[in-house]
Amino acid sequence: MISWFFIGLVVTILLTPGPTNTLLASSGIQVGVRQSLRLIPAESIGYLISITIWGVIIGTVSSEFPIIPILLKLLSALYIIFLAIKLWKTAEIQASYQQPSIRARELFCATLLNPKALLFASAIFPSAAWLSMHAYIIHMLMFLVLIIPIALFWTFIGSILVSNKLRWLNQTNLQKTASLVLVSFSIPLSYSALLSL
Repeated sequence: MISWFFIGLVVTILLTPGPTNTLLASSGIQVGVRQSLRLIPAESIGYLISITIWGVIIGTVSSEFPIIPILLKLLSALYIIFLAIKLWKTAEIQASYQQPSIRARELFCATLLNPKALLFASAIFPSAAWLSMHAYIIHMLMFLVLIIPIALFWTFIGSILVSNKLRWLNQTNLQKTASLVLVSFSIPLSYSALLSL
């Protein structure tokens, strides 16, 4: 079964500003939400490939070295805290979304190389997903379903940022909120890893 904790972590990490989300927001600014829909399959395929590769590597190595998944989970919790601090510190710095028109190939490459994929594979997806095809399929399908509204959200944010209609919806408030949510998820993640030791 898919836990609410898994869904919450996936949503939180996917919502966090990063290379993929910056490109989605840029596309929302440049061409609007409707034309940006073509980018969602590129993000989905990029994450599918990257998370699967990392997961297979982790699943293969963990049978011989069971401490590896625990250490990766702790490192992931530390990475989430690092990301939260970075988001909070850079919340006042205005990002530049004005770039050349975003193509699906560029978004695919950015997602394929996104460090969030290792985080998903090592700490967010349950270890059962790398041992059972059934567990892998249901978790990956849920992950891919969750990508759609979040990608739409980021393109919508881009279209709103360019119109400047909502004053409270700005980069500073988004980043500070994301930072607090990330910290709240890093605590149970690190706690579960420490319990496994």
